[in-house]
Amino acid sequence: MRIILRHFLLAILPLAFGLGAGWGFAFSQPSCGHLVGPVFGPKCHWKQLEYQILFQTAGTGLGCLLTAMIGSALELRRRRAVQRTTQTGEPS
Repeated sequence: MRIILRHFLLAILPLAFGLGAGWGFAFSQPSCGHLVGPVFGPKCHWKQLEYQILFQTAGTGLGCLLTAMIGSALELRRRRAVQRTTQTGEPS
């Protein structure tokens, strides 16, 4: 059960980073006028959504990189533990 939980948490990490980045951008921009100025403010709703999607994509990419690093570190740690037990002669 512990392994399943570890894999689930590693799999959900990119999604959490992506949603966090998207929501962070959405809540940091109170209106469209802050992005493009007051003249083009009423026409920029789609631009704000585009930026939010870009932030979400960047957050998901960062989450994937972080997950890959954590996963490889955990796999390396597991592999070293297996090598130590096989070198001492204990069954694994």
